[in-house]
Amino acid sequence: MTSIEFRKDLFADERDDDLNEIGKPTRRQDILGHVTGRTRFYDDHLFEGLLHMRAVRCPHHHARIRSMDLSAVESAPGVVRVLTARDVPVNLNTLLSLMDFGKDDEEVLSTSVCRFRGEAVAAVIAESEAAARAAVALARIEWEPLPHVLDVYAALEPDAPQVNPAYPGNAFEYHDRYDHQKLRFGDFDKAVREAAHLVEGRYGISPIEQAPVETCGAIAAPETSERYVCHTSTQGLFFSLGTAAKITGLPSSRLHFIGGTVGGGFGGKVDSMHEPLAVLGAMKTGRPVKYMWDREEEMQVGAPRGGETWEITDAVAADGRILGRRFRGFFDSGAYTRLSSYAVIKSVGHLPGPYTIPNVSADVYCVFTHRTPATAMRGFGITGVDFAMECHMDKVAEAVGLDPVELRILNAYRDGDMKAHRRLAKNCALVESCQVAAAKAGWPISAEAASQSSMLGGGEGWRADIPALTATDADGRIGARLGGATPAGGFGGGFDGASASRPSSSAAPTPGSGPAAAPGAASAPPPYPSGGTPAYTAGGTPAYAAGGTPAYAAGGTPAYAAGGTPAYASSGTPAYPSGGAPSSAPASPAGGSPRHSPWPSFATPPEASPSRAPAPPPASAATERPGPPPGAHPTPATGATPDAPAANPSGAAPGASSPDVHRPDAPFTRGVRRPGARPFTSGTRRR
Repeated sequence: MTSIEFRKDLFADERDDDLNEIGKPTRRQDILGHVTGRTRFYDDHLFEGLLHMRAVRCPHHHARIRSMDLSAVESAPGVVRVLTARDVPVNLNTLLSLMDFGKDDEEVLSTSVCRFRGEAVAAVIAESEAAARAAVALARIEWEPLPHVLDVYAALEPDAPQVNPAYPGNAFEYHDRYDHQKLRFGDFDKAVREAAHLVEGRYGISPIEQAPVETCGAIAAPETSERYVCHTSTQGLFFSLGTAAKITGLPSSRLHFIGGTVGGGFGGKVDSMHEPLAVLGAMKTGRPVKYMWDREEEMQVGAPRGGETWEITDAVAADGRILGRRFRGFFDSGAYTRLSSYAVIKSVGHLPGPYTIPNVSADVYCVFTHRTPATAMRGFGITGVDFAMECHMDKVAEAVGLDPVELRILNAYRDGDMKAHRRLAKNCALVESCQVAAAKAGWPISAEAASQSSMLGGGEGWRADIPALTATDADGRIGARLGGATPAGGFGGGFDGASASRPSSSAAPTPGSGPAAAPGAASAPPPYPSGGTPAYTAGGTPAYAAGGTPAYAAGGTPAYAAGGTPAYASSGTPAYPSGGAPSSAPASPAGGSPRHSPWPSFATPPEASPSRAPAPPPASAATERPGPPPGAHPTPATGATPDAPAANPSGAAPGASSPDVHRPDAPFTRGVRRPGARPFTSGTRRR
């Protein structure tokens, strides 16, 4: 029995801990059946005359059916019936259409074009599983392979192969207006101008198969009064009932679904097509039909947790307070919507994490590729971005020279703080969680950090306010990318499993911030070379092209050339007109310690003081030099002189400096460190 430790010293008035179940040795009501082997799963139900169903599947990522001859299948020994799309009353479906969210975009049995490897085109019903398997091998289909795309960045390019005809731009459409989900709170560009550091990172997770012991499946059988019973392994019984009623054209009152005992699911048994096809088979044959995947099918066509890529940029004050955070997220939905569009909504609702950040901007895309359609898995929509944010917090701590635990305590929500979703935070506990974790791990933290509390300092001044101005935009209108309008920086560069400190600029244009790109403007080059990682010099820092930083117009905003891209100074350094210099970082404390003291007052707005002193001269030009914007390519160091001092452009404010872009001595890596394993991947799966 796991012990529960109640910290009444930290939360004396939070709640009554005299609980009925939590912390008590309560026996599960189904445990005896499980440990004695008497629990009945769907495959334990026996029916006289049971038939078996197997699917004929596409062997290509993307292919057109030129011709399909199933005559040999129909005449094969033991075959009772072969189902194709014309036998399905309603052949087009998507799970969330039951809640009027999204468009029906996935065929139960494909008619003309298959969009992922393993998509079903026919269902064979036979007297035995062996007979059904043998008959499937007799199908004669002439395929015309078509171009396919397996990368979310490539799928968002205007010339990418179209994946899903319901969404021509290869991205789910939100609110009938945008090709991504937005979040805006405050003004991220303003935070950038006031920051002492810019810290960028890109993080990702690969698709993960839930791998339940019991593979997906269902058994349907005719009952009296023209009703059908269905024993199923589904995790969402009423979702499956509603979907089966829709596809078969039967009222739900004629369907008797029995479930509840699942041999492992973890989210992967919510949106399967086993129930409607099994019921349809029973309707067409008048006999019980079992449709059950084998392990190979479970791994190949079972919907996994989808891959995710997150790009995070933080504008950070010299003392470690995060002034602004920008997200770009990409969910790989596979060929069809399933539940990924909902996962995006969940993820945006979770931003910017458990931290009080006064300026937040997010653009999150649900992208269609020719991969297996994705679905839920254990906290889907939250797990990937949480992983990205916490890796990024470590990177921010490294950039500003703060202990990573203390950085979290400094920025954590306090009770009464305003969230980016315009709701007040309450019952916060991250500060105390960090303190207890540090104590148990023997991790030393400062007295200031140890004295903080989630119940003190929150909701004071700016912390409880909704920003007077929130910068909004109309970027990402449906169809705009197909016309050639892409976000600054484009969608280039596939995720390679590593997080590098990408070269950035203090005011580079980003989706949803800064001036909008001119209509029809060409997209900027990808942020990374073709290999997906920055080029590094011998010293381990990124190499930059000459002229790779923006020239600033009056007021400190980028000057844009025709076509909506930033203009650059020939010297490669920001050109600031009089009065246009950004605020500089405050001087380091005496002794040069990276830890800033005293501990910041929470009543002080997280803004740079107009009169704060310029930053001291950098110890190394390689660590303080501003870099190119996200759209610029890093270049090899050969022949480049990135460390040469830049001339002060005419009119530039004396002593002004742009925010320090964090570039560690070596690429930042955390996560798995197994031989041959890429960082930031928790598993691999062939698709």
